Amino acid sequence: HGIFGFIDKKLDSYEFYVPLSMNMKSKTLWEILSENKKKVFVMNVPVTFPPREVNGILIGCFLSPNINKATYPEKIAKKLEDIGYRIDVDPWQARKKSKEEFLDDLNITLEKRFESAFYFMDNEEWDYFHVHVMETDRINHFLWEHWETNDKKYGPAFLKYYEKIDNLMGEIMTRVSKNNAHLVVLSDHGFCTIKKEVQLNYWLKQNGWLDFENDNPKSLSEISNHSRAYSLIPGRIFVNLKGREAKGCVSPGDEYEKVRRELIASLLKMEDPNTHDRIIKEVIKREEIYHGECFSYASDLIAIPYDGYDLKANINKDSLTEKGALVGMHTFHDAFCCIKDREIKAKDFEIMDVMPTILMMMGIDIPDDIDGRVII
Repeated sequence: HGIFGFIDKKLDSYEFYVPLSMNMKSKTLWEILSENKKKVFVMNVPVTFPPREVNGILIGCFLSPNINKATYPEKIAKKLEDIGYRIDVDPWQARKKSKEEFLDDLNITLEKRFESAFYFMDNEEWDYFHVHVMETDRINHFLWEHWETNDKKYGPAFLKYYEKIDNLMGEIMTRVSKNNAHLVVLSDHGFCTIKKEVQLNYWLKQNGWLDFENDNPKSLSEISNHSRAYSLIPGRIFVNLKGREAKGCVSPGDEYEKVRRELIASLLKMEDPNTHDRIIKEVIKREEIYHGECFSYASDLIAIPYDGYDLKANINKDSLTEKGALVGMHTFHDAFCCIKDREIKAKDFEIMDVMPTILMMMGIDIPDDIDGRVII
């Protein structure tokens, strides 16, 4: 589908952009269902702004600037405004203001998210109903460590919030049962406490892989033409390849493979300067996980950290590690999927298996270009 992260880079350039729905080069699940005459409702799924046309209703994600620009059809915005729907919480409240204000915002946003969802579930026709709850991600980033360390004030607040989500899920289950529908609950990643943020571009500079034309670069476009590698979040490393990068210096073929081998070996030896714990658990070559028409946009390597080490890609940091405002980070190998009253039979199933499984459950032929297995 051509989207590799919350920030992607232009081909033949060191310029970045935030991927939006127009950058999505494949059909979404709800578009395939729409083409098969299924009525859909989709709320708040990442990379759904600006909303693309569906057979039903689509409410855009946290990237939407306001409600009036977030909906298909446009008239849905009026009802959302009447309910008091919020696109997202303001995470800067947790960074710059008080956690109490952040928690208040979280609670209101969650309540209005489900109030809106329940309204449309009860008052619109639908064959497929999809609600993305972003608020778990927000509270986990800012309060996960407080829960894990039994913080007297915010630990209970964290659990209370999850109790509220649990109760709302109970209401979802009741409504789903009345409609004789299937229920799928999933997360696309897990969470853990951040030990430290790790600056990969600082490490690349210190180890002779990356250099800039001046001491205080403002953007990656100031990279020197003898740099061999640079990084983007999360853990993506690009070889500065001739013919692909504007200032590429590494030749395709043997030299490219040699650079990748040396980078992998060196990355796996990276240590926390204070504890001497290893930081990188594994390094994956792009061809091991990616293929298809958008393959050329993929990073050459993907570094997977041990839990607790959050990989960043700032270009002006003066140390390898630091402890920032975020206290919780995404984890890679513990995504979650549960299908009510169905057994997931596949072993080692992957997140890409969810889409063909849902299509099968809805009686839709699975398009040839969709990877993944039916897992039930």
